[in-house]
Amino acid sequence: MTEGGTVTAAPDTAARPVAGTIRYWAAAKAAAGTAQEPYHAATLAEALADAREQHAGEPEFARVLLRCSFLVDGTPVGTRDHSAVPLPDGGTVEVLPPFAGGSS
Repeated sequence: MTEGGTVTAAPDTAARPVAGTIRYWAAAKAAAGTAQEPYHAATLAEALADAREQHAGEPEFARVLLRCSFLVDGTPVGTRDHSAVPLPDGGTVEVLPPFAGGSS
């Protein structure tokens, strides 16, 4: 595009990877073998794919993630497509497996 005879670049709308922390709870913590680890990703889907790759030697990890719910900086992800959930720089992803108990 040109502006006053000068060529200008189109705005960069691609999401850029950012750094933050993934915290694992209960069965997810046991399967990961750690309570937390860093992420460097643009979306929740990217962060989880990287975590699955990092823990490829622990097959239970991928199985547990399938049952988990996620919070990004305290906000529930719910049923949103993980590739559409951007991660904030310095943010925290909470990985929450289903918990037993509660009242009947």
